[in-house]
Amino acid sequence: MKAIEIQITECPRDAMQGIKEWIPTEHKIRYLNALLECGFDVLDFGSFVSPKAIPQMQDSPAVLAQLADSKTKLLAIIANSRGAFDAAQHERIAILGYPFSISETFQLRNTNSTLEQALFQLDEIAAICST
Repeated sequence: MKAIEIQITECPRDAMQGIKEWIPTEHKIRYLNALLECGFDVLDFGSFVSPKAIPQMQDSPAVLAQLADSKTKLLAIIANSRGAFDAAQHERIAILGYPFSISETFQLRNTNSTLEQALFQLDEIAAICST
C-alpha cells in the first residue's frame, strides 16, 4: 500500500478576522503560541492586508514578533503585492496565501480586484517571493 502524506493547517486567522470586537494582541499571541505547541504542519496566524478591510489583523507584525520558535510553518494571507512585500520582510513567514477565485464577484469582494488584475498581482507576488 502506498504511503500517504497528510499535512494539517490550523487556521485561527480566518475565525479571528471575522470577530468585530477587538481581540487584544496579547490574547492572540498566547492563543497562537498554544497552537504552535500542538505541532501543526502550518499555522495561518495572520494577514498583511489593509486595516480598513480587516481591522482585526492590523497587529499581525506585532503578533508575529512574539510567536515562539517552532517547526510549524507560518502562513500569512495577503491580498496584493503590497501585502506580499510587507509579509516578505519577515523571515519567519514560510507561506503566503492569496485568495484567488474563478468568480469575478468573489475576487472583487475578497481582494478588490478583477480576475485580470488578480492575475497581474500574482505575477508581482511571485516576483516578490523569489527575491
